[in-house]
Amino acid sequence: MAGTSITSLGYSFVFVPVVVNIFILLILAMKINRWIMARDYPSPLPVKKKKTDQQLAVTVPNHQVGFSEQDIDLALADSDVFIGMTHAELSHILTQVEKYTFKRLKGQLLCADIMIKQVVTAEYGTEVEEAWEIMRRNKLKAMPVLDKARRVIGIITWNDFFKFIDLSIYQSFQDKFHRFIRRTADITAMKPESVGFIMTSSVITVTDTTHIVDLIALMSNQGHRQIPVVNSEQRLVGMVYQSNLIAALYNEELAHKISH
Repeated sequence: MAGTSITSLGYSFVFVPVVVNIFILLILAMKINRWIMARDYPSPLPVKKKKTDQQLAVTVPNHQVGFSEQDIDLALADSDVFIGMTHAELSHILTQVEKYTFKRLKGQLLCADIMIKQVVTAEYGTEVEEAWEIMRRNKLKAMPVLDKARRVIGIITWNDFFKFIDLSIYQSFQDKFHRFIRRTADITAMKPESVGFIMTSSVITVTDTTHIVDLIALMSNQGHRQIPVVNSEQRLVGMVYQSNLIAALYNEELAHKISH
Protein backbone atom coordinates (compact mmCIF):
# COMPACT_ATOMS: atom_id res chain seq x y z
CA MET A 1 0.00 0.00 0.00
CA ALA A 2 2.88 2.39 0.72
CA GLY A 3 4.85 1.52 -2.36
CA THR A 4 8.37 0.26 -2.96
CA SER A 5 9.97 3.08 -0.97
CA ILE A 6 8.54 1.54 2.23
CA THR A 7 8.40 -2.14 1.36
CA SER A 8 12.08 -2.05 0.40
CA LEU A 9 12.92 -1.42 4.07
CA GLY A 10 11.52 -4.87 4.96
CA TYR A 11 10.15 -5.88 8.37
CA SER A 12 12.73 -3.75 10.19
CA PHE A 13 10.59 -0.70 9.41
CA VAL A 14 7.90 -2.08 11.75
CA PHE A 15 10.10 -4.04 14.15
CA VAL A 16 12.65 -1.36 15.10
CA PRO A 17 10.22 1.46 16.07
CA VAL A 18 8.00 -0.94 18.03
CA VAL A 19 10.89 -2.44 20.00
CA VAL A 20 12.42 0.96 20.71
CA ASN A 21 9.08 2.39 21.89
CA ILE A 22 8.37 -0.61 24.14
CA PHE A 23 11.85 -0.37 25.67
CA ILE A 24 11.45 3.36 26.35
CA LEU A 25 7.99 2.85 27.90
CA LEU A 26 9.29 0.02 30.11
CA ILE A 27 12.18 2.15 31.37
CA LEU A 28 9.81 5.04 32.12
CA ALA A 29 7.38 2.72 33.93
CA MET A 30 10.17 1.28 36.09
CA LYS A 31 11.55 4.71 36.99
CA ILE A 32 8.12 6.18 37.82
CA ASN A 33 7.09 3.19 39.95
CA ARG A 34 10.40 2.75 41.78
CA TRP A 35 11.52 6.36 42.22
CA ILE A 36 8.25 8.26 42.52
CA MET A 37 5.73 5.67 43.77
CA ALA A 38 8.34 3.70 45.82
CA ARG A 39 7.18 0.23 44.83
CA ASP A 40 8.67 -2.74 42.97
CA TYR A 41 7.94 -2.86 39.27
CA PRO A 42 7.54 -5.26 37.67
CA SER A 43 6.32 -7.08 40.77
CA PRO A 44 8.00 -10.50 41.18
CA LEU A 45 5.71 -13.51 41.17
CA PRO A 46 5.53 -15.43 44.47
CA VAL A 47 7.51 -18.66 44.50
CA LYS A 48 5.36 -21.59 45.53
CA LYS A 49 7.29 -24.04 47.67
CA LYS A 50 6.55 -27.72 47.44
CA LYS A 51 5.43 -29.29 50.68
CA THR A 52 6.04 -32.83 51.79
CA ASP A 53 3.20 -35.15 52.75
CA GLN A 54 4.12 -34.74 56.41
CA GLN A 55 4.00 -30.94 56.18
CA LEU A 56 0.66 -31.06 54.39
CA ALA A 57 -0.77 -33.26 57.12
CA VAL A 58 0.06 -30.82 59.93
CA THR A 59 -0.38 -27.51 58.12
CA VAL A 60 -2.79 -25.13 59.82
CA PRO A 61 -4.45 -22.40 57.75
CA ASN A 62 -2.53 -19.17 58.40
CA HIS A 63 -5.37 -16.95 57.21
CA GLN A 64 -8.38 -17.48 59.41
CA VAL A 65 -10.15 -14.15 58.99
CA GLY A 66 -10.67 -11.82 56.07
CA PHE A 67 -9.56 -12.85 52.59
CA SER A 68 -6.49 -14.66 51.28
CA GLU A 69 -4.34 -14.19 48.18
CA GLN A 70 -6.18 -17.11 46.59
CA ASP A 71 -9.47 -15.28 47.12
CA ILE A 72 -8.06 -12.26 45.27
CA ASP A 73 -6.90 -14.48 42.39
CA LEU A 74 -10.37 -16.03 42.06
CA ALA A 75 -12.07 -12.64 42.16
CA LEU A 76 -9.76 -11.22 39.48
CA ALA A 77 -10.29 -14.31 37.31
CA ASP A 78 -14.06 -13.72 37.43
CA SER A 79 -13.70 -10.04 36.57
CA ASP A 80 -13.14 -8.52 33.14
CA VAL A 81 -11.70 -5.31 34.65
CA PHE A 82 -7.95 -4.66 34.50
CA ILE A 83 -6.47 -3.55 37.82
CA GLY A 84 -3.04 -1.95 37.55
CA MET A 85 -1.73 -2.81 41.01
CA THR A 86 0.04 -5.67 42.75
CA HIS A 87 -1.61 -8.29 44.95
CA ALA A 88 -0.09 -6.62 48.01
CA GLU A 89 -1.49 -3.19 47.10
CA LEU A 90 -4.93 -4.58 46.32
CA SER A 91 -4.90 -6.64 49.53
CA HIS A 92 -4.00 -3.53 51.54
CA ILE A 93 -6.89 -1.55 50.07
CA LEU A 94 -9.39 -4.36 50.68
CA THR A 95 -8.11 -4.81 54.24
CA GLN A 96 -8.61 -1.10 54.91
CA VAL A 97 -12.15 -1.36 53.53
CA GLU A 98 -12.84 -4.26 55.91
CA LYS A 99 -11.49 -2.26 58.85
CA TYR A 100 -13.58 0.83 58.09
CA THR A 101 -16.67 -1.33 57.62
CA PHE A 102 -16.04 -3.01 60.98
CA LYS A 103 -15.57 0.37 62.68
CA ARG A 104 -18.77 1.70 61.14
CA LEU A 105 -20.77 -1.29 62.32
CA LYS A 106 -19.14 -1.81 65.74
CA GLY A 107 -18.34 1.77 66.70
CA GLN A 108 -15.16 3.16 68.22
CA LEU A 109 -14.29 0.36 70.62
CA LEU A 110 -10.62 0.80 71.58
CA CYS A 111 -8.03 -1.35 73.33
CA ALA A 112 -8.31 0.96 76.34
CA ASP A 113 -11.96 -0.11 76.69
CA ILE A 114 -11.27 -3.85 76.93
CA MET A 115 -7.74 -4.15 78.35
CA ILE A 116 -6.76 -5.39 81.81
CA LYS A 117 -5.23 -2.45 83.64
CA GLN A 118 -3.75 -4.26 86.63
CA VAL A 119 -0.81 -6.05 84.99
CA VAL A 120 1.77 -8.18 86.79
CA THR A 121 5.22 -7.42 85.38
CA ALA A 122 8.88 -8.29 85.75
CA GLU A 123 12.13 -6.40 85.24
CA TYR A 124 15.30 -7.31 83.38
CA GLY A 125 17.07 -8.24 86.59
CA THR A 126 14.21 -10.27 88.13
CA GLU A 127 15.53 -13.70 89.06
CA VAL A 128 14.28 -16.62 87.00
CA GLU A 129 12.91 -18.47 90.03
CA GLU A 130 11.06 -15.38 91.25
CA ALA A 131 9.56 -14.79 87.81
CA TRP A 132 8.35 -18.39 87.60
CA GLU A 133 6.80 -18.18 91.04
CA ILE A 134 4.99 -14.93 90.11
CA MET A 135 3.58 -16.48 86.94
CA ARG A 136 2.61 -19.70 88.72
CA ARG A 137 0.92 -17.88 91.59
CA ASN A 138 -1.04 -15.56 89.28
CA LYS A 139 -1.78 -18.32 86.73
CA LEU A 140 -0.12 -16.36 83.92
CA LYS A 141 1.04 -17.75 80.58
CA ALA A 142 2.97 -14.58 79.73
CA MET A 143 4.33 -11.56 81.59
CA PRO A 144 5.73 -8.30 80.13
CA VAL A 145 9.24 -7.22 81.11
CA LEU A 146 9.69 -3.48 81.78
CA ASP A 147 12.55 -1.07 82.26
CA LYS A 148 12.69 1.56 85.01
CA ALA A 149 10.50 3.90 82.94
CA ARG A 150 7.81 1.18 82.56
CA ARG A 151 8.54 0.75 78.88
CA VAL A 152 8.16 -2.74 77.45
CA ILE A 153 11.55 -4.29 76.65
CA GLY A 154 10.44 -7.92 76.38
CA ILE A 155 7.95 -10.58 77.32
CA ILE A 156 8.45 -13.86 79.13
CA THR A 157 6.31 -16.93 78.49
CA TRP A 158 6.33 -20.52 79.66
CA ASN A 159 8.24 -21.46 76.54
CA ASP A 160 11.08 -19.11 77.52
CA PHE A 161 11.65 -21.17 80.67
CA PHE A 162 11.59 -24.50 78.87
CA LYS A 163 13.75 -23.66 75.84
CA PHE A 164 16.96 -23.69 77.90
CA ILE A 165 16.36 -27.15 79.36
CA ASP A 166 18.08 -30.03 77.58
CA LEU A 167 15.77 -32.99 78.01
CA SER A 168 17.12 -36.55 78.11
CA ILE A 169 15.85 -39.98 79.07
CA TYR A 170 18.18 -40.17 82.06
CA GLN A 171 16.77 -37.32 84.11
CA SER A 172 13.22 -36.25 84.76
CA PHE A 173 11.90 -32.95 83.43
CA GLN A 174 10.94 -31.83 86.92
CA ASP A 175 14.49 -32.22 88.26
CA LYS A 176 16.00 -30.34 85.34
CA PHE A 177 13.43 -27.56 85.54
CA HIS A 178 13.93 -27.01 89.26
CA ARG A 179 17.67 -26.96 88.82
CA PHE A 180 17.34 -24.42 86.03
CA ILE A 181 15.11 -21.89 87.80
CA ARG A 182 16.97 -22.01 91.13
CA ARG A 183 19.61 -19.36 91.71
CA THR A 184 23.19 -20.54 91.48
CA ALA A 185 24.99 -20.27 94.81
CA ASP A 186 28.40 -19.67 93.20
CA ILE A 187 29.63 -16.32 91.92
CA THR A 188 29.68 -17.56 88.35
CA ALA A 189 26.92 -19.53 86.67
CA MET A 190 26.64 -21.63 83.53
CA LYS A 191 22.96 -20.85 83.04
CA PRO A 192 20.75 -17.73 82.79
CA GLU A 193 20.01 -16.26 86.22
CA SER A 194 17.69 -13.36 85.40
CA VAL A 195 14.65 -12.77 83.22
CA GLY A 196 16.60 -10.53 80.85
CA PHE A 197 18.59 -13.51 79.56
CA ILE A 198 15.61 -15.74 78.74
CA MET A 199 12.88 -13.26 77.73
CA THR A 200 11.70 -12.70 74.17
CA SER A 201 12.92 -9.24 73.14
CA SER A 202 10.78 -8.80 70.03
CA VAL A 203 7.39 -7.82 71.42
CA ILE A 204 4.26 -6.81 69.55
CA THR A 205 2.52 -3.93 71.33
CA VAL A 206 -0.56 -1.83 70.61
CA THR A 207 -1.51 1.60 71.86
CA ASP A 208 -4.50 2.27 74.08
CA THR A 209 -6.10 4.19 71.19
CA THR A 210 -5.85 1.22 68.79
CA HIS A 211 -9.23 0.01 67.53
CA ILE A 212 -10.03 -3.60 68.40
CA VAL A 213 -10.31 -4.44 64.71
CA ASP A 214 -6.50 -4.36 64.57
CA LEU A 215 -6.38 -7.02 67.29
CA ILE A 216 -8.33 -9.52 65.21
CA ALA A 217 -5.59 -10.11 62.65
CA LEU A 218 -2.86 -10.13 65.32
CA MET A 219 -4.64 -12.73 67.44
CA SER A 220 -6.31 -14.90 64.81
CA ASN A 221 -3.80 -14.88 61.96
CA GLN A 222 -0.53 -14.27 63.82
CA GLY A 223 -1.42 -16.30 66.91
CA HIS A 224 -0.76 -13.75 69.67
CA ARG A 225 -2.73 -14.71 72.79
CA GLN A 226 -1.86 -11.61 74.79
CA ILE A 227 -0.55 -8.20 73.71
CA PRO A 228 0.83 -5.41 75.92
CA VAL A 229 -0.94 -2.05 75.60
CA VAL A 230 1.14 1.14 75.80
CA ASN A 231 0.30 4.84 75.87
CA SER A 232 1.64 7.65 73.69
CA GLU A 233 4.89 7.60 75.71
CA GLN A 234 5.30 3.85 75.07
CA ARG A 235 4.72 3.09 78.77
CA LEU A 236 2.72 0.02 79.73
CA VAL A 237 -0.88 0.76 80.68
CA GLY A 238 -2.50 -2.66 80.32
CA MET A 239 -2.72 -6.08 78.65
CA VAL A 240 -5.32 -7.34 76.23
CA TYR A 241 -6.00 -11.07 75.97
CA GLN A 242 -7.89 -13.17 73.45
CA SER A 243 -10.64 -13.63 76.01
CA ASN A 244 -11.04 -9.82 76.28
CA LEU A 245 -11.44 -9.52 72.52
CA ILE A 246 -13.92 -12.40 72.31
CA ALA A 247 -15.98 -10.96 75.18
CA ALA A 248 -16.00 -7.50 73.56
CA LEU A 249 -17.17 -8.87 70.21
CA TYR A 250 -19.81 -11.03 71.87
CA ASN A 251 -21.15 -8.22 74.05
CA GLU A 252 -21.21 -5.84 71.09
CA GLU A 253 -23.13 -8.35 68.97
CA LEU A 254 -25.53 -9.08 71.86
CA ALA A 255 -26.20 -5.37 72.42
CA HIS A 256 -26.82 -4.93 68.70
CA LYS A 257 -29.39 -7.74 68.67
CA ILE A 258 -31.18 -6.41 71.75
CA SER A 259 -31.41 -2.91 70.31
CA HIS A 260 -33.04 -4.31 67.18
